[in-house]
Amino acid sequence: MSILVDQNTRVLIQGITGREGTFHARGCREYGTTIVAGVTPGRGGTVHEEVPVFDTVRQAVQKTGAEVSLIFVPPASAADAILEAVDAGIRLAVCITEGIPASDMVTVRAALRDGRTRLIGPNCPGIISPGKCKIGIMPGYIHKPGPAGVLSRSGTLTYEAVAQLTRRGIGQSTCIGIGGDPIIGTTFVDALRLFRDDEQTRVIVLIGEIGGGAEEEAARWAASDLKKPMVAFVAGQTAPPGRRMGHAGAIISGGHGTAAEKIAVLQECGVRVLQSPAEIGEAVEAALKEGARPVRARENG
Repeated sequence: MSILVDQNTRVLIQGITGREGTFHARGCREYGTTIVAGVTPGRGGTVHEEVPVFDTVRQAVQKTGAEVSLIFVPPASAADAILEAVDAGIRLAVCITEGIPASDMVTVRAALRDGRTRLIGPNCPGIISPGKCKIGIMPGYIHKPGPAGVLSRSGTLTYEAVAQLTRRGIGQSTCIGIGGDPIIGTTFVDALRLFRDDEQTRVIVLIGEIGGGAEEEAARWAASDLKKPMVAFVAGQTAPPGRRMGHAGAIISGGHGTAAEKIAVLQECGVRVLQSPAEIGEAVEAALKEGARPVRARENG
């Protein structure tokens, strides 16, 4: 199995005629993803990269049966693109765009509560179920099908983790880059629920970073609801307070959101925390041999 996407997923690309949209549409299609439509206002009725282009997402959905949208739209209009996907009834929207104003994402988050659309991102590499479907910008060739679910706030560290796993012969069920912005669609806990219920996924890799409380929330949820083994790495362990490191959400503010705090909570909840990303492959291999871990709900309140 895989989560959210598979070989039958029908994808449209918002912003397909732009430079980034064109390049990554080609990469997704070459991987095997079924790209059925593109959307660029004013370009409806044309064909780009052998893909029919529509003026609106609703038109594309009605004509092609697209169910997932991959969004390559500039920051100023990206939130509107997400809202258009929601309005058209898209099941899953994957927004790669970085630099979307937080105030715009507040509006998006409110719309997501009332609709059927799940959002991955923004400011993320996307999602891939190896051998089945790639929706995003990740290098497909480093992935292979297998039992490890990978979940990360960092695109680069996702690729590092996957490359290590593949070199050891450990494939991946699904890899999700949830994005590093303060306001995102799919959280760690949201994705962990999906991995929990996926029969193919036998072990989970969680890659966090400083800022916010997403890692702590994920640890506490896993302690009570996840029986599958999970290993974690938290980036930014040497970051100074008040300095943003990489992503917009990766900032220690008021003494909260430090790597030390996150590591402590993860460990208290029974998650093996790694000191270096170079340890991921070895740790996953060991976790697969050990099998399920005990649920620790009562220990951690």
